[in-house]
Amino acid sequence: MKLFKKDRAPSQAEAPAEPVKTVGKGRATPKRKDAQARRLHPIVPTDRKAAKREARAKRDEAWERQRQAMITGDERYLPARDKGPIKRYIRDYVDARYSIGELFMPSMILLLIITFGSWMIRGSQAGPSLFTVYIMVALYLLFFAAVFDALICWRLVRRRLYAKFGEAKVRGEGMIVWYIFARCMNLRRWRQPAPQVARRAYPH
Repeated sequence: MKLFKKDRAPSQAEAPAEPVKTVGKGRATPKRKDAQARRLHPIVPTDRKAAKREARAKRDEAWERQRQAMITGDERYLPARDKGPIKRYIRDYVDARYSIGELFMPSMILLLIITFGSWMIRGSQAGPSLFTVYIMVALYLLFFAAVFDALICWRLVRRRLYAKFGEAKVRGEGMIVWYIFARCMNLRRWRQPAPQVARRAYPH
């Protein structure tokens, strides 16, 4: 029995336990709801006064950039109604010509001064003087002449725009006649954006 026990081959040694492989990152994957919650930021700022100051500063900065663009003609910061090569071409063409409408506003101011002076001299109960009536008639004639001149300018500009940009693109800008009319009826130095070309320097 002892020999049998000695001769018996020793039992196979237990194989060492294989190391447990970790799958993934070695930690539990967070739930989607928890991950989204970490990325959320509060909608309402904690410091309302600081937020108001920051918003006001951004608004003032944007306004200042737009004001400077009105002077320099910088396309990046112009209002939407003045942006684009078509609007720039219109402004340059109108600013290069002499428009009858430029005389309308000074004539209106002159008429108001004369009418007020006549009332001060003759009394408010007295009717308008003959000279004032003549000025009013002349002012009406000037207005109709300015409108006619603006319409001529519109036809000339439209023809040039069609040739340069194409009819479809020009029509996509909307009613350019009002844009031309408003610029023709204003004094050159009062126009916004400010003129960027000299007189008779028509765009090509």
